[in-house]
Parts: sequence; structure tokens; C-alpha cells
Amino acid sequence: MQEENKGDKIRRVLQLYAKLSDGYVINKAEEAAYYGVTERSITRDIDDIRNFLDEDSERTGIVNNVVYDRMAKGYRLETLYKIRLQNSEVLALCKILLDSRAFTKNEMVSMLDKLITCCVPKVNQKRVKELIQNEEFHYVEPKHGNEFIDLMWDLGQAINESRYIEIDYLRTKDKAIVHRRLQPVAIMFSEYYFYLTAFIEDEEVRKGFDVINDSFPTIYRIDRIKNMSVLDERFHIPYSSRFEEGEFRKRIQFMYGGKIQKVRFRYKGPDIDSILDRLPTAHVLDEENGEYIVAAEVFGTGINMWIRSQGDYIEMIEEV
Repeated sequence: MQEENKGDKIRRVLQLYAKLSDGYVINKAEEAAYYGVTERSITRDIDDIRNFLDEDSERTGIVNNVVYDRMAKGYRLETLYKIRLQNSEVLALCKILLDSRAFTKNEMVSMLDKLITCCVPKVNQKRVKELIQNEEFHYVEPKHGNEFIDLMWDLGQAINESRYIEIDYLRTKDKAIVHRRLQPVAIMFSEYYFYLTAFIEDEEVRKGFDVINDSFPTIYRIDRIKNMSVLDERFHIPYSSRFEEGEFRKRIQFMYGGKIQKVRFRYKGPDIDSILDRLPTAHVLDEENGEYIVAAEVFGTGINMWIRSQGDYIEMIEEV
């Protein structure tokens, strides 16, 4: 009799789970009457299903729960959220990582393996690895060959805690090592490299800069930082003068120093969308016969080099 009761319970729980999975609402009183059990038994069945769903979420990456719907006067299955990336999402992230060429080959291979192992169900891992194996094999790491992930994390902590840092930095123009005391405010990525944006307080150092204005940070390639120490001393930027990383990122596309400037140019190329995507602040002022007048607000002198690189497609009209 005990085995029959156990078998009856298993069948009942499976049938209730099947109903929930098909989108039906479970009414406790109706199910108790149908199976000839007490409502308390149905409550325990619902609890068993909830426990199963909790355990199964680790396998599926989907968090489901059985919730009571007061309007429907019963229990229904609700998907709370998906904690695991889909295969297609992992593949897309792997492709972006490989195309970034931001890390050494050892770092890149390690990150790709961890991403696939942690986020893709085991049955599909081989398929995803096969789709990237050629690019992974032929991956060309950046020329600097420096591993800086741990340094970047330390910089992120200093930014979060508003702590001064001191760095020894390999300057681009003369390959000299310079010492800087900085207020770090953001980490950004652009075209193969990660950059630190920071403010300099030292007036003597800033005298040689093109722009001497506290509202504009200086920019440092993180792989060129040879030594870095985080100081106990904290800095404070008033709320009204706070660094707006998102707004700044829309205006700096080329990671060259300078100032905020407004430009207008004529675009005669085949794809205006590529220009608007390249310059997030850009907008079309006028269009005639396939030629566009575009205005944008950008940071630094890199915009001038980029416009020259576009050849006959772009003609500068105004720079303010």
C-alpha cells in the first residue's frame, strides 16, 4: 500500500507539473477533489515542484517558480529570469572578444574557454568551440604583449573609491617614462586598447598640455602603465562638476587629447549609417542628392585625422 501511495504521489506531481508547463492554472481544491487527497497534499506537491525548479535552474540557466495568482485563484508557472546566456549570445561575445584583439593570446584563450564552459550547456560546448576555433588558432595578439587585466581591476577599484593613484607611464611621443599623480575617473575601450581617463592636479605638468582646463581629463593607454600604486588619499569632485563617463564616451572616439569641439562636414559616401554609428553625437542637418551635411560634437584632435582618412567621402565645412 505504501508503494502504491508513493507511486500515486509521483504520478500526481508529474501531472501537476505537466499542467503548469502547458500554461494551465492549478486550483488546489479542484485538484484535491480530482485526486481524492487533501488540499494539504496538493500544497506539498506544489512545494516539491518548486524545489525541483530551484535545483533544475543550475542545469537550464532558467529560473522558474510556481506563484499564486489571486486573479485566477490558482497556481501558475512563471519564468522569473534566465541566468545563462544562450548559445548564440555566447558565440556573439566570443566573436567580439576575438575581433577586439585587446589581450594576449594566453589571456584570450583563457577567457574564451571560461566563457564557453560557464555559460554554454555541456552538450553544446563542442559546437560553439568549433565555430571559433579557426579564429582562435590564428589570433594575433597586440604588439605590446602586456598582460594588464589585474592592473585594470585595481584601477577600477581606485575609480570606485575615488583614490589618488601614481603611475609610471611610457609616453608615446618620445618613449620617455614619466611619473604622474592622478585622479582616475573612468576606464574605456577603443580600437584594440583600453584607456584610463584621469585628471592631473599638478599645474607644472599641465603647462605643456594643449588644453589646461579641469573639465577635460587626460588619457592613458593602460598597457603603457609600467608601475601603479593606489594611494590612501581620496579626492572629491563636486556633484556639479562630476565626470559624466557616458556623455564623454559619446564624444571621444579616437582617444586623442584636446578639447570639446563642434564640427560640420559634407558626407558623400555610400553608407551614412556607418558615420552616425562611428560618431554617436552626429546628426544629419541636410540631405540632397545622396550627400549629407552632418554635425557632431567630439573630443580631441583625432577627428581631424579620421576625416582625412575618409578621402573624398568627407569634406570638412566648419570646425569650432
